[in-house]
Amino acid sequence: MKHQDIIEKMTIEEKAAFLSGKGEWQTRDFERLGIPSIFCSDGPHGIRKQAGAGDHLGLNASLPATCFPTAATIANSWNTELGEKLGETLGEEAMAEGVNVLLGPGLNIKRSPLCGRNFEYFSEDPYLAGKMAASYVRGIQSQGVYACPKHFAVNSQELRRMAMNSVVDERTLREIYLTGFEIAVKEGGAKTIMSAYNEVNGTYANENKHLLNDILRKEWGFDGIVITDWGASNDHALGVAAGSNLEMPNPGLDSARELIAAVESGKIKIEDVDARVDELLDAVMTLHVNAQGKSNEFDKNAHHNIARRAAAESTVLLKNEGGILPLKAGAKVAIVGDFAFVPRYQGAGSSLVNPTKIETVAELIGTYDLQVVGMSRGYSRNGQEDAAVRKEALDIAAKADIVLYFFGLNEDSESEGMDRTHMRIPQNQITLLQELGQANPNLVGIISAGSAIEMPWHHYFKALLHCYLNGQAGAGAVLDILSGDVNPSGKISETIPRRLEDTPAYRYYPSQERTSEYRESLYVGYRYYDSADVPVLYPFGFGLSYTTFEYSDISVTEEGATFTITNIGSRDGAEVAQLYVGLPNGKVFRPKKELKGFAKVFLKAGESKKVTIAFDDKTFRYFNVKTNKWEIEDGKYVISVGASSADIRLTADVLKSETTETIPYKREELPSYYSGKIQSVETAEFEKLLGRSVPDGKWSGELGLNDAFCQMYYAKSSLARFAYKKLTAMKKKADESGKPDLNVLFIYNMPFRAMAKMTAGAVSMEMAEGIVKLVNGHFFGGLGQIISGYFKNGKKNKEYEAKIK
Repeated sequence: MKHQDIIEKMTIEEKAAFLSGKGEWQTRDFERLGIPSIFCSDGPHGIRKQAGAGDHLGLNASLPATCFPTAATIANSWNTELGEKLGETLGEEAMAEGVNVLLGPGLNIKRSPLCGRNFEYFSEDPYLAGKMAASYVRGIQSQGVYACPKHFAVNSQELRRMAMNSVVDERTLREIYLTGFEIAVKEGGAKTIMSAYNEVNGTYANENKHLLNDILRKEWGFDGIVITDWGASNDHALGVAAGSNLEMPNPGLDSARELIAAVESGKIKIEDVDARVDELLDAVMTLHVNAQGKSNEFDKNAHHNIARRAAAESTVLLKNEGGILPLKAGAKVAIVGDFAFVPRYQGAGSSLVNPTKIETVAELIGTYDLQVVGMSRGYSRNGQEDAAVRKEALDIAAKADIVLYFFGLNEDSESEGMDRTHMRIPQNQITLLQELGQANPNLVGIISAGSAIEMPWHHYFKALLHCYLNGQAGAGAVLDILSGDVNPSGKISETIPRRLEDTPAYRYYPSQERTSEYRESLYVGYRYYDSADVPVLYPFGFGLSYTTFEYSDISVTEEGATFTITNIGSRDGAEVAQLYVGLPNGKVFRPKKELKGFAKVFLKAGESKKVTIAFDDKTFRYFNVKTNKWEIEDGKYVISVGASSADIRLTADVLKSETTETIPYKREELPSYYSGKIQSVETAEFEKLLGRSVPDGKWSGELGLNDAFCQMYYAKSSLARFAYKKLTAMKKKADESGKPDLNVLFIYNMPFRAMAKMTAGAVSMEMAEGIVKLVNGHFFGGLGQIISGYFKNGKKNKEYEAKIK
């Protein structure tokens, strides 16, 4: 152990207390031992350090920081150099604000477009997500701050996220849901990892030895610390034994007592505690030293300009009929849409950043060589109809050469704590769009949305620019592209399907009760659409430019693929070349093709460049559940290079030898998985894939500590059912207002145990058990346990505090 000298001086009480937070964001300090405190902060796309009382939902105001585009946006840049630069600026701002651990980036896989937190995640593809996450990590940690990739692992839905079991086969777990984290750890060198709320195959992520010990620490060589998501700890002792270091936010000293009791009973070993203390001490001491003498200032203007560059490089041109874009100098334009006046540039929840400044299209457009014939909000943000404003919009549209229509998902459409129920834009925006199309056929749409949306109306537009959520400098970036000052180079990092019903997890998402069954297996996003021949609106990796690129002269060796890209257009621009690998008619089922490399190449008009995309350890591998190892199947692999998953320009073959003769599957037992048509996988076939029975996720009988508050619908206590009705009514009222109440949403999906983990020691686990007893109809027994537990907890907390002062 690195810090044996300190550990030998620590009492068991100090060790146990050290492994839990002392406040919403800080670790415990021990003056006697010279152990300082470190500070954690949300920050996937900007630092969210709160000025006053801390909370993890973004309810209280935070200090001003640069609001960069969200991960869903930056992934469209396919530029790891840009990711690293953003990481550096995030790390610099973290240091300036006294933040030691930045809780991000988020790289969970976009299993379904409905996940309410998709705006925080990079992609539906683990290779792209991992490469972008690794670049962020390298940048952040170059400034002496630790990055904390999250949420480890298989966290794909917000609904009941703290009381949900992800049931997934081992191969899918490894290839789809862990590969991004593996890249972030091995290539990014991540020093912290955040464990997820959910169970993974029946064991909570934070106490899952398979995840935290076997894979993370042993296989990947991770030597940092594991931090729980806020309130994600279930059994703290089992978490420590599995490899989890820091229970956050502030469970109070009841959690420390639980740890001591577990050592005394033999449930876990003192060596487990010492190992976690040593790892945490190493992080705390290193970060404390890193922070010495650092500036508490950063260049706000310089960082704003970086945010603008990032937004411009991540914006995707989906459509450009007749070359209507870029706009000609002096063009007469109408500005329509509320988003032009009040931009939607970030998501809601724990990632909410207080920006240093915000650009708007309405304010900036006067600085461009365009004639603005008028500006109108056109529609109401809350979805209500406004005839006068609509008429105003139509009148100015009729006077213009081109209408710039700013629209998208409202704030209440996607948020931490809730999943979407559909993929539609609010209807009043679409109604206005259709009327605008009648008034002026030259429509250019500018979309703001953090996730994929249905676009049955896309034919109304001659051009479509998808901005995702592009940060505080997004307006200037959009106008730079519209005016032609910047040539768009973004490509979508997720498929835009024709409709929700076409998505691979449509019948399996979200979980109906406690069990979320990943029956679609490997077939997430383009892996499904390509393999099952399902048509999509805009394929993964798609994006247009104001110039044209030609691919030629592919050659493939054992080391990689080399080819030439030529800019045959009249403008300088950048192209994202994508390399996909497939094995037709393999003995092991697999998607038709999978992304295994990419390169962003800038070319002047008429210029050619030779590009090499190297193969790596992930190019040909699959996880063999029989050998429990990564293996390579023998065969002739197809190497495809193209401008998107559906626009393959060059192909070549490469032969690979097998690493094992053991084939893990029988084709006749898994017909859906061999065909890729997985939308209706029967239970028997899924169980063959799992290698075990599908667990029963239904609620039955009495509620337990790990059941969510929203399950009080089943409570035997009339008082609990009344509380459920009140909570549901509050949630419904907030939803209808157009502004979700994040606090209500969190409580709604929170399990009973979390009361003992998130109340700064005010509620002990004994009291939480009493509350559950009361909910189950044992009123007097439960009430008695709550009251007696309250007094015992208070007394024990005082005694414990005296021991660690």
